[in-house]
Amino acid sequence: MLFTALAWLCLSQVANSVLGEDADVADLAEFEDYELSEVDFATVPRRVARQVKTLLTKETKPHIQEFSVQTTIISRYAFTAVSCIMFNRHSAATQGVFQFQVPAAAYVSNFTMIVGGRVFPSQIKTKEKKVKKNGGENNGKPKSKESAEVSDGDMELFRMAVTIPGRNRAIFLLTYEELLQRRLGYYEHVTSVRPMQLVSKLSVGVTIVEHSPIKYLEVLPLRNSRTSASSSSSNSSRNDGKESLPVSTAIKQNKTFCKITFTPNIVQQVKIANNGMLGDFVVRYDVDREMGIGDIQVLDGHFVHYFAPKDLPVVPKNVVFVIDTSASMVGTKIRQTKDALFTILRDLRPNDRFNFVTFSKNVRVWQPGQLVPVTPNSVRDAKKFIYMISPTGDNSTNINNAIQTGSSLLRDYLSTKEESNHNSVSLIIFLTDGRPTVGELQTSNILSNAKTAVQEKFCIFTIGMGNDVDYRLLERMALENCGTMRRIPEEADASTMLKGFYDEIGTPLLSDIRVDYSEDAVEYVTQHLFPNYFNGSEIVVAGKLTNHSSDSLHVRVTASNSDRSLQLERDVSLTERERDTKRRLADAEAGPDANGYVERLWGFLSVKDSLRGRLRSQTSSEREKFTEQAANLSLEYNFLTPLTQMLVEQPQVLADGTLAEAEPTKAPMSTDSQATNQLPDEESAGDTPQSLHRNTEQPERSPAGSIAANGNKKTKKQTKKSVTLSKTSADGDPHFVVDFPLSKLTVCFNINGQAGDVLRLVTDHKQSGVTVNGKLIGAPAPAGSHKQQRTYFSSIIVIVDKPRRSYIEVTSRKVILDGHDRMILPCSSSISVESESLGVAIVANANITVTIRGTIRFVILLHNYKNPAPYQRDHLGFYIANSKGLSKDTHGLLGQFLFQDVGLIQLPGNVTAAKGNNTQETSITGKLESRPMALKVKERTVGVVKKSRRIYSGTQTVDCWFARNNAAKLIDGQYQDYVVSHLFDIGDWPQGTNSH
Repeated sequence: MLFTALAWLCLSQVANSVLGEDADVADLAEFEDYELSEVDFATVPRRVARQVKTLLTKETKPHIQEFSVQTTIISRYAFTAVSCIMFNRHSAATQGVFQFQVPAAAYVSNFTMIVGGRVFPSQIKTKEKKVKKNGGENNGKPKSKESAEVSDGDMELFRMAVTIPGRNRAIFLLTYEELLQRRLGYYEHVTSVRPMQLVSKLSVGVTIVEHSPIKYLEVLPLRNSRTSASSSSSNSSRNDGKESLPVSTAIKQNKTFCKITFTPNIVQQVKIANNGMLGDFVVRYDVDREMGIGDIQVLDGHFVHYFAPKDLPVVPKNVVFVIDTSASMVGTKIRQTKDALFTILRDLRPNDRFNFVTFSKNVRVWQPGQLVPVTPNSVRDAKKFIYMISPTGDNSTNINNAIQTGSSLLRDYLSTKEESNHNSVSLIIFLTDGRPTVGELQTSNILSNAKTAVQEKFCIFTIGMGNDVDYRLLERMALENCGTMRRIPEEADASTMLKGFYDEIGTPLLSDIRVDYSEDAVEYVTQHLFPNYFNGSEIVVAGKLTNHSSDSLHVRVTASNSDRSLQLERDVSLTERERDTKRRLADAEAGPDANGYVERLWGFLSVKDSLRGRLRSQTSSEREKFTEQAANLSLEYNFLTPLTQMLVEQPQVLADGTLAEAEPTKAPMSTDSQATNQLPDEESAGDTPQSLHRNTEQPERSPAGSIAANGNKKTKKQTKKSVTLSKTSADGDPHFVVDFPLSKLTVCFNINGQAGDVLRLVTDHKQSGVTVNGKLIGAPAPAGSHKQQRTYFSSIIVIVDKPRRSYIEVTSRKVILDGHDRMILPCSSSISVESESLGVAIVANANITVTIRGTIRFVILLHNYKNPAPYQRDHLGFYIANSKGLSKDTHGLLGQFLFQDVGLIQLPGNVTAAKGNNTQETSITGKLESRPMALKVKERTVGVVKKSRRIYSGTQTVDCWFARNNAAKLIDGQYQDYVVSHLFDIGDWPQGTNSH
């Protein structure tokens, strides 16, 4: 199972209100008080609050209490986590609809519902060729990415409807991932903020972590239509991003890091739109680049290579515009198209050549048999031709003949002696608003004819306008002929979007780019041959490093530019690059999303490549090969793609409006609560986990108060009981405590690690299959401290290889459980889940218990700060509560002591009465004095001193014998022997020996 690390922000604990017959009024009053406390009455009229009250009073559907969209962008790869909390304030069950616009280029990676405190996870499965609709399950997926029916241009609609029991909450958790593309010299990230109603707590956050300095950052005004995306696309329109910031937007930025927040209150939302349709929150940015081979980042056995050279001479281009002039283009479409062409004519360069082809039923060429050089006279004549273009005849569109005519113009020119002496970039820009209706109608024949006409000598870029377009045809035509397809929605500003699209491809800098790497060092490299590189864009290649690769990676880039060829070569140190990547991530405090981002980026690009290959395939066997590759990668990385579907179990609501009983399983730390699926009469502390089976089939409901398990055997619901923890732990800075019950001794030591280090805490993968690793995060030391920095555990992963591979990854905000299928759970909700032999129980904002086969139990404490000091970081504490299922071969910083015994001895020269931890010495004078003491561990003598440690979040103090110097001589080997390459490393203990 490859590493999966997704961005997720922990949901805030939602306080339950006192509800009676006047629940609506009480809820409204509470809501109004909350909002009015945030209003600045010096600038906001009081009547706005009354407008808010009127709007809320009319609301009958479930109320959205909290709507949060948090994105972390790590080196262009974006993880987005959406959370939505709905509350049904009525006593009767009501349908709630969660919908969110996801970028069309992104892949959904997880969706989970928590209804009435019960978790309903999703599953990504291979899509059946013929899917029968079943009312019992909802795919909960965006419309197919192979379909033209998307919600709005570059976005797709994710929608899930669910019945919410009376006076209950539903929590919707959605995550998706995307690689931001550089266009026109910047990256653009778009967040749809359209909750469909006013929201008490609405927040949007975008965190950017880059390796290179951020040289340009801009937050655009809220955009109500994606069609205006290119309206400010020119680099000349850049500003400092502060003049027109959306209200409540805040920006914190340093050289390589930026955090942007948008948190409008109710009053501010009303001023934007009183229906909750606020628009798109758009962030644009770009980074500085060094000249040369580009930026190569290495992490966890994978690499990504960003190549975007600058300051190169422009390559001349030969362009043929093929424009649909059928009757359906009449009016706004043709007018906006002509406006764009007028603008494009002004941007043609003196060394360019061009021509125009118009088509409907018949095809017309402006200057037959030639490509026209750019001169003042030719531009003037072209403007006259464009001005005279008008839709003619009926809605007939002869797409095949139009492509053939445009191709013939380019092909004939390229074969001339004049053109053969220098490099240029040739392309067709094809625009239509319809489907083929005359001439050749078969898609396969049109595509075949186009490919034959192109002969791999130039590229076709296709543009579709409106809804009545065969977008699959346009996409395949572009992909098969080294171009791209752009979609212009019906209501769009076509002139602006056409000009923006041309700007992206109007300045070619390189052609025939090839990126190669050492054959013995890499495998499974994504697309590394590119026909063109346009100014303001970026080439991205990712790959997998082989296990036997050397430390050096040879990189070579070859390309053509105008009348010469270019070649760049460099040897890159993989160890140095990985160390640099980790250091930069640690310095930026990128958080858990940084774990494995390079691998997920590689998986993302590999799926895209396979889907493009599938679309271009000419034979059934070739298509099947690409289909299998894309499907397997989609399942491996839990991506919702055109080849996969998402299955979501729906909650069953009874006739009385209550949620039907689930079939829970025994949880390691489960408690009981009265009416757990109903809102209690008083505020809940949120410490009651809900148990469930992670089965794909709906279990039969058992009577309330009992659980059907193991045949006829029944187990009653567990009553609330306290949890006893072992002292053996790693918590705080980190402070290690080891309990030796047989010796009645407790030993403690510190590990002064480095931020970014991953420590092996427990390893027994050969016997029980269990491995526990923890990753350190850094923080500055308090004033006056002898330390240069503090380190804490930011994430802990428990890997179980037997009977099958699964894992649980814990951060201070989320828990990822990947067993039979995959779930992401917030740390702010009390939930209990059991999957096969692996179980997890979350006590909200307190701790997580991981149980393996009932004989191994680990407890992970959550340490989160509301107002942290500079030297404090949210972190985790790790405790071993039950180690019976681990073998005597267990190792690791903690694991090596589980089955060992130690002895406490005095150093020579003193008479000591030693008993457990209470060791004192009697001098000749009869006074009790402390004497130097030591531990005997595996024939090694370790000097120790008496200390006290606070454990269990400071609730208990233990006396222990403290070993100094990073536990030298106490632990086997050296500290470095316990530093592993990544969180998922399960490699053998290196058998290092202590040389002291």
